[in-house]
Order: sequence, then structure tokens, then C-alpha cells
Amino acid sequence: MHEKPLLTTTPAPITSLPEFYAVAFHQAQRAVQHYSAAVTHADQNADALQPVFETLVSREKIRADAIAKACVEACGQSPDLKKLPADVVDLVPMQEIVDIADSRLSTPYAVWALAVRHRRRAFVFWTYIAALAGNLAVSAAAERLAREALADGNLLRRERRLAWQNEHKTTAEGNQGDRDMSAALLESLLRRDMLAWSQTLSPAQSEQLLQAGVLAPSDDIPPDDIETPAPGELEQVKQRALRRAEQLSNIYLDDADSATDQSSLEFAQKLAAHSISRLANLRAVAAGRPRH
Repeated sequence: MHEKPLLTTTPAPITSLPEFYAVAFHQAQRAVQHYSAAVTHADQNADALQPVFETLVSREKIRADAIAKACVEACGQSPDLKKLPADVVDLVPMQEIVDIADSRLSTPYAVWALAVRHRRRAFVFWTYIAALAGNLAVSAAAERLAREALADGNLLRRERRLAWQNEHKTTAEGNQGDRDMSAALLESLLRRDMLAWSQTLSPAQSEQLLQAGVLAPSDDIPPDDIETPAPGELEQVKQRALRRAEQLSNIYLDDADSATDQSSLEFAQKLAAHSISRLANLRAVAAGRPRH
């Protein structure tokens, strides 16, 4: 799968320093708000993810303070958000953060990788602004923020690399269950969980759940071999099924990324599309929502 463009639209030119600092300060404030929201939103892997998000919040607060100070020195006043243009590029989109915070599979590495992407986006953005500016002072200020974003990206890459090394060491030492399982085995285990889950639902809900499908069905699991979960076990079965379904989606997406020929690519993309649809269906059933 190809990475989405860092910027989907070309930024509009910035014509004055007050407008420049308003944009820069606004972006830093939005980053603080969005990373802060993730601190309380990351309930799945809170202990692992929250310290990283808190670090990012701290970094963005320092950035916002530095921008405000520079604005006072250059313009004689604090950033005036009334100077903002109609459309301001969001360098740290909330949806990207929510996708990470909501995932049961997210790790510190994933958060650091997202932060690297955000600083890469900032570098591209400020490079555009520097090139488009007709005002030399704006161009010079934009170049400074572009260099800062580049330096920040290098620091964040180091954190990303350390997180990757730590997580792979932990996986190797701990032999973490599902993460090391083959897709075929995960599909079989997921099917067993879905069958058990379906026995606790109404006929309509059960049909909706089972229609999500398993990509490698195993007919050697007789229905009588599946026990109905006890009330205290049902939530565990549901969460385990969701986790396995998400893991399988990632496996198939990784297979598509590493495909070496068109046939393998198309097959992996088909599996990935099916597994993503299945995951959405399972989440809908878990939340009690109808799926169309």
C-alpha cells in the first residue's frame, strides 16, 4: 500500500509576518490539543502509549511558547489568531491520532512513527511557504521553521528506532502469542471465537457476525465442539476476536506491501480488503450497530 501524500493541497502564500506567526502558533496549539486528547483517548494500550503522547504534548507546548516569543520580538505583540487565513493546513490531524489511539495493536513505535510523519509534513509545508512568500522576512522565518522540523524529525527517528529495537527484543524474548502466529492459524482461532460469540446473539445478529467470514475456513470444527461463553467470558472472547481480526488485517496489508509480482499483489490486496471489511463488521456487532 502506498503512503498517502504528506500534503493534499498546496498551501496558500503567506504575505506578512503577523499572518505567518498566527499560522505557526495556531498549528502548534492544534498539535498540543490533538496530542493531549490522545493521552486520555488511548485506553487500549494506555500504559505504553500515554508517556509518548505526553512527551509530544510537552514538545509542542515548548514550540508554541517559542513561536509566541519570536512573534513578540518580530512584530511587537503576541500572535493574533484574527490574522489567520480562511484555510489553515492541519499538520497534526486528529483522525491520524485517533487511528493510532484506537488500535489494540498500537505500540510506542507506531506513535513515534506518526510523530515523524507530522514533522516531515511540517518540513514540506514550511518549505512551500518559504518558496511562495513574496516577503523576504516571511521566507526567512519559514526557512527557520523548516530547518527546525527537519532537526525534530531526526530526533524523533532516533526515538522511533529505539522503540522498534525494544519491541522486537521483547517479542523475541517473550514469544508474544498471536503476534508470532501464522495467518492460517489466526484465521482458525478467529473462526472459533466468532462461532462462540455468535451463540450468545440473536439469530439476526449471529448471521451478521458470521457473514463477516473467515478467509481460511476450517471445517474440522464441529458446531457441538464450540461451547457458549459464560457471561463473564463473553467480553474476553469479543476482545480477542477483534484483536485477532485486526492483526490479520495488518498481516495482509504487510503482504501487499512486500509483494514482488502483480499476481501476489492482487491476491494480498483482496485478502486485505476482505479482512478490513470483516474487522469493521465485527466492531459494528460488538457495538450493537447494524452493518449495511
